[in-house]
Amino acid sequence: MRTILAVALIANLTTPVAAELTTLTGTVTHVRDGDTIEVSKIPIRLNGVSAPELKEPLGQQSKAFMRALVHSKRIRCELNGEKTYDRYVGVCYFEDQDIGAAVIEAGLARDCPRFSGGRYAGVESAAARGAIKLPRYCRAKKTK
Repeated sequence: MRTILAVALIANLTTPVAAELTTLTGTVTHVRDGDTIEVSKIPIRLNGVSAPELKEPLGQQSKAFMRALVHSKRIRCELNGEKTYDRYVGVCYFEDQDIGAAVIEAGLARDCPRFSGGRYAGVESAAARGAIKLPRYCRAKKTK
């Protein structure tokens, strides 16, 4: 299975996998939740986006929003070379719209500043801040 995934990834990338920015273009084949999708069966974690888990309040709504936005549609992801669990990490666009910004602006996810650098802070609503708990891993690392 890993060999198939690696072959699929290499076939769909416009540049080799490396620690630098890599572009993946393909069709969204599955939406796992509000911040994780699969593009041509390759799992992508939206960088800097924290959507609620499926069993948490707004979790199912977040997934449904993302599904309506991108499922079966062709998108482009700018991967940053990192992986978390089985997922590549990146910022994804549908028709030049940042889909992470869209789910946050809809009040169904939060900006994860540790990873976004605050990219989505301007579109995050007060209602989302009150309704969606920000995970500890999203908080900026303390410097000594």
